[in-house]
Amino acid sequence: MSMQKRARMNNEDDCRDILVPSSDVISTVGASSSPDLSEPNLPSQSAVFSPVISDLELLESCPVALASAPEEWSCLTDLLPRSVNAEVEVSDTKVPQGTFSRDHGKKINYRIFDRKVEYAFEGRIDNIRSNGDELMKLNSLPDGGTGWHKFGKICVSRKEIAKGSNGTIVLEGIYEDRPVAVKRLVRAHCDVASNEIQILMSSDQHKNIVRYHGVEYDPDFVYLALEHCACNLDDLIQAHLDSSNNSAFRGDPASTDDYKIKLDSVRGMMQDVNLWRADGYPSPLLQKLMRNVVSGLSHLHDLRIIHRDLKPQNVLITKNRPFCAQLSDMGISKSLPEDKSSLGYHAGCGTSGWRAPELLLHGGRQTQAMDVFSLGCILCFFFTRGRHPFGENLERDYNIAHNKMDLSFVDIPEAHDLFSCLLNKDPKLRPKASEVLHHPFFWSSKTRLSFLSDVSNKVEFETRAGNLDLLNALESTAQSVFVGNWEDKIEPAVRAELWRRRHYDGSLVRHLLRAVRNVYSHHMEFPEEVKEILGPVDDALDAYFAIRFPRLLIESYRVVSQICIRKELLTGVLSK
Repeated sequence: MSMQKRARMNNEDDCRDILVPSSDVISTVGASSSPDLSEPNLPSQSAVFSPVISDLELLESCPVALASAPEEWSCLTDLLPRSVNAEVEVSDTKVPQGTFSRDHGKKINYRIFDRKVEYAFEGRIDNIRSNGDELMKLNSLPDGGTGWHKFGKICVSRKEIAKGSNGTIVLEGIYEDRPVAVKRLVRAHCDVASNEIQILMSSDQHKNIVRYHGVEYDPDFVYLALEHCACNLDDLIQAHLDSSNNSAFRGDPASTDDYKIKLDSVRGMMQDVNLWRADGYPSPLLQKLMRNVVSGLSHLHDLRIIHRDLKPQNVLITKNRPFCAQLSDMGISKSLPEDKSSLGYHAGCGTSGWRAPELLLHGGRQTQAMDVFSLGCILCFFFTRGRHPFGENLERDYNIAHNKMDLSFVDIPEAHDLFSCLLNKDPKLRPKASEVLHHPFFWSSKTRLSFLSDVSNKVEFETRAGNLDLLNALESTAQSVFVGNWEDKIEPAVRAELWRRRHYDGSLVRHLLRAVRNVYSHHMEFPEEVKEILGPVDDALDAYFAIRFPRLLIESYRVVSQICIRKELLTGVLSK
């Protein structure tokens, strides 16, 4: 079909037929079909720009604006790189001149000149005189460009990073001279790509959301250029497990050679990364990664976005900038309407084993609480070296739906309490994402000691005023906090120094809190012998009491929470 014949078409139905390019139409304009990314040879000179040119020519020949294009093409105007006030110039006849790329904050106009593409950026013209220039750029790529293909600003290799559903794969790539991960989606799912771009453009200014760079396409695929990360959370955890147990997920491809090679690569990149201390507890770095995930989700929720598919594979780990975790894969994320707190009933979103119970039981309402449940599973996965609170792969959905949760392997009281709250079967009882980082699990040693001191001061004040609710609630936790007399767990030299200042009753939680408060406040005044036993402030001193009374902090926190004075106490503590 000639260009003149297509230009004469003024019927909307005819134009809709043109907008879906067939192989014969593509060959007519001299363009090849979508390149096979598995082909090890370089593309020919005549094919470097052919996928883009063919689509542009097809669009130019159509007298119908994109707004009236078929529904499956309606997302084209959304599939554009970030821009503040950018626009795509079109002619007076409303014929689209090109909507395939847009530089940040700049106007761009595409015109076709005898198989040459001219870019106009705010009056600056860069002419690509020949495809030989592009081949020189390809030759400068890793491996001399072998196996690489160029689509606009995105160069794509054949090296696969990850694989998703519906034909989606992630490949190594380059975007404007920076390494990127190229997410290739089947063109039929351009609505998913459009949605992901919109979500990322509104949220990726946050350091814990993966960065979006740009988009290109050919007749068959959409290519998203995203920030390149070292690995995902699942890979990171599996790489740190013993070689005899490379996968916490039975049935995962951990036994395949490719997966083992991938884990070996991750181990090489992360050989200086310590996720757990010698005693098996999470390292400060691991806790930082857990905070990153919470911060990223809190940011999305502040923007009224529900992620809808949180899982370890969608938590990416980067080492390029400060070591951190980032949330990714926003293809099925949704924004809440301004006047709504849910998206209605839907059971199909998310991944098996990571979905909230309300989605498994009759397709409950979709709220931000569904993300909080998935967050609880992910944080538990972090903490326990890849274990899941609802068991192995095949039994998880059933256990989630029937509230058969197992946290017996979580031996830190603060972690156990946090996971229990996040995984509450009732979505209304789960904390908000913005509240999670205020939980004692994430507190520093200084904050923990300050909180216990403030609780002690508060109970003394309330008791003198005749208000015994706080006192009675605290004393009811005595059997959980210690057995018998708490003074028996204190060294004689420390006990003597405490008694020198006041009298203590070893059967009272109130007096144990006072002892912690006095040691923290007067540590510098103690004899060197006592200070050596207690250790320096803050980390060692916190550990001294946490080892002897591991449940003191969480039981005090629960009491304060239950009698509704947590905010009053924490406001001063968390501001320090």
